[in-house]
Amino acid sequence: MHIWMNLILVLQILSALAMIGLVLIQHGKGADMGASFGGGSSGSLFGATGSANFLSRSTAACATLFFCCTLALAFMSNSVRGPSQERGSVLDRAAPTAPAEPSAPATGAIPGALTPAAPASGATGAN
Repeated sequence: MHIWMNLILVLQILSALAMIGLVLIQHGKGADMGASFGGGSSGSLFGATGSANFLSRSTAACATLFFCCTLALAFMSNSVRGPSQERGSVLDRAAPTAPAEPSAPATGAIPGALTPAAPASGATGAN
């Protein structure tokens, strides 16, 4: 199951990168990178109507592939849950219970704290 999830994840990332690249090279209103693929010349690689039709169809194909991969990953991640996790919505789960009463603080010295030194038994304040 993990092999399929990894394969679909790689496919999703590649389709996303391809879609980003295709969107960036499409012909816009100004002079951009789309013009390098034959922005109107009939002798170009893609023909007279050329790059706009090819790039828009390729972008739509990449978007469809990305969408299908996203749905497949969501479905697989929901079905992989172990027996310790509940299935269903967060709203269906019971509310957490209140924590137990805290215990009484311990009395005595704090570990690591400095304690005041006791006066010597033979020493008095008056000489």
